Amino acid sequence: ANQDMFRRKVGASVVAVRRAGGIHAFDTMNHFFFISQMVVPGSSYWNIGIGLAPGDVNGDEEGLNTMKTLGKNMAWLLKKIND
Repeated sequence: ANQDMFRRKVGASVVAVRRAGGIHAFDTMNHFFFISQMVVPGSSYWNIGIGLAPGDVNGDEEGLNTMKTLGKNMAWLLKKIND
């Protein structure tokens, strides 16, 4: 229906949650990316940040490190695809 508009585009799921449900949300977004034939880089852990109030995720050191790794991997992948 959409003529494969996302085919070979790069995307990454990123989830911010208070507590439960992060893995399910992450998995659901990835299902959309994969059925759309997208290229998805990985990271050092699931791309999930934990926090209750706005800004709380800044205290999630593991989540922040995961996002930094994801950013580096995405930048590397985009360079490789454009070579």
